[in-house]
Amino acid sequence: MGTNGIEIQAKPSTETEQPGAEPQMEPRDAPPEADGSKDGQPAGNECKTAKEDSAVQLIDGESKPTLSASPDAESGVQLEMHSQGLGFVPPEGGWGWLVVFAATWCNGSIFGIQNSFGILHTMLVKEHTDPEDQTSQFKVAWVGALAMGMIFFCSPVVSMFTDHFGCRKTAVCGATVAFIGLLTTSFANSLILRYFTYGILFGCGSSFAFQPSLVILGHYFRQRLGLANGVVTAGASLFSMGLPVLLDRLIGPLGLSRTFQILSLFMLVQALLALTFKPLLPTVGGKGPPGMGPGPAETQTQASAQRMSKWSKVVAGVRKYFNLRVFHIVTYRVWAFGVATAVLGYFVPYIHLINFVKEKFKENKKEWVLLVCIGASSGVGRLAFGKIGDLIPGLRKIYMQVASFMALGLMSMMIPQCAVFEALVVVCVFLGLCDGCFLTMMAPIAFELVGPMQASQAIGYLLGLMSLPMTAGPPIAGLLHGYFGNYTVAFSLAGVPPMIGGVVLFFVPLIHRRIQRNQESSEEKLTTVHMLPTTPPAGEPKSCSNGDILPGYTDVETHI
Repeated sequence: MGTNGIEIQAKPSTETEQPGAEPQMEPRDAPPEADGSKDGQPAGNECKTAKEDSAVQLIDGESKPTLSASPDAESGVQLEMHSQGLGFVPPEGGWGWLVVFAATWCNGSIFGIQNSFGILHTMLVKEHTDPEDQTSQFKVAWVGALAMGMIFFCSPVVSMFTDHFGCRKTAVCGATVAFIGLLTTSFANSLILRYFTYGILFGCGSSFAFQPSLVILGHYFRQRLGLANGVVTAGASLFSMGLPVLLDRLIGPLGLSRTFQILSLFMLVQALLALTFKPLLPTVGGKGPPGMGPGPAETQTQASAQRMSKWSKVVAGVRKYFNLRVFHIVTYRVWAFGVATAVLGYFVPYIHLINFVKEKFKENKKEWVLLVCIGASSGVGRLAFGKIGDLIPGLRKIYMQVASFMALGLMSMMIPQCAVFEALVVVCVFLGLCDGCFLTMMAPIAFELVGPMQASQAIGYLLGLMSLPMTAGPPIAGLLHGYFGNYTVAFSLAGVPPMIGGVVLFFVPLIHRRIQRNQESSEEKLTTVHMLPTTPPAGEPKSCSNGDILPGYTDVETHI
């Protein structure tokens, strides 16, 4: 993710900190010699000269992408810039393994606490439940739902901060804010304060700490990036398995306040580990996200930009960082809508499952086993389905998300139907597998839909869209529990949105193939027109023989 945005430069920026191996530019990044072969040509070979002139136009077209008004041409320029950015050679290890450890701690501590919130939720219910108030579950559920929602809601803003200030500063500040949020939650006595300290402070801080931990891996790995992500994923799953056990041991003897103080130490350690996030990728122009800094085309407008008013500069900066171009892609809009719909019931089991077990299986004292099962199977699912996804070409990967959402909805409906605790364990194992499959396929599908240059923004906007339904789901389930007196209706309805989202996602590959067929037919017509040579006037010799104009050599490629 982090290697997608290097601009075309003669040499990397010298202002960037670079421990270990220096970034190197591969030989293919050297500018082609367009004029070297034209001097010794025979005068009669006019066709070859015309082709070389077209090659010169192609190079000129790369340095002036703004001259093309076609969306296809613009995407072609972005793809070329992406290929030039691949000239950066990461060290593939060394200091990077310490970065992997820090990223593992970050992912594990944040989502381990969030996925184990069901245990904290039961203690919050005891402290803040009013027997005469049927909306108590609804009110308490907002504490954990706000935190999870803010992690995703802040993603587009975190992308801007990460690109502008760097991974290290963003992650350290985010972990510090999350530490303050958890620490102050231990001293809060009212739900309103805990909405702010845990829901807002801890949620926002976690978002600012989490996203840079993913971006920084691309600075140190390319060939081993899959292995690095696998280590981070597996390590984070260990946190999700171990934290429920730890919380179950701590809350009883120490109480809720002491437990929050101990959890805050995880984020304090993360703030220190985030200091290892030294950036290696050079930023263009010193600021701005990779691939979006001032390129050759933008240097022509720098003089006029200096004369802009302050307000115009602010607007231009907002447009640069919050680029809504991905929403012009129909398939991305459909995919984002389907995923956002599906996650309405996604977080409901994580918050209400423990309380459900305490109500239905009162004699059972090992309800934390369910959260361990979800965490373990989610880790296995991420590794297994990630490998399977690599074997599935193109947008067919989206059918894995369709299957995971369908199974996720079905498992949510099965939770209140379980008559024995062992059956609930089996359901939780399948819930974790579906969770692992859904999360693992997000990034590859985004790359397939919008391309590598816009994948980061596409994922950021998707996470932002997911935050609203994901936040609303658990409180709605708590409200239904207060109204009906049990979780049967709440868990049954929580399974409906994932199924609806799965049906919507099913049509994305179909829409994509239809758009591709329309584009191919239009390109074939355009190619045929350019392939037909113009008839020379009578009496003039032909400048090109048959076969010199090759299929596929069109003006469309020239301006791309």
